[in-house]
Amino acid sequence: MSLDAKTVTRIARLARIGLAPEEVNALRQDMGSIIDWVEQLNEVDVTDVPPMIGTGLAKPRLREDCVTDGNRRDDVLSNAPDREGPFYTVPKVVE
Repeated sequence: MSLDAKTVTRIARLARIGLAPEEVNALRQDMGSIIDWVEQLNEVDVTDVPPMIGTGLAKPRLREDCVTDGNRRDDVLSNAPDREGPFYTVPKVVE
């Protein structure tokens, strides 16, 4: 498939790519070869090829969605430099 310079310039503008006029011809050829390669992939017969695992076929591993504190209060509080009962003790910031 051949692209004209006007189409390449429009694509570059939509992609927010600054394109000098002398770069248009080289980019036109590169984009044309990419489109030709993609069109060539459409010729491949994939009727008996099983699909690869994708997002539609994979089953997510689910767990019960419940809020918990982890039941690790003593382990968490052991990191505190100072504590009073089951609470962190912090310096007073308001007079």
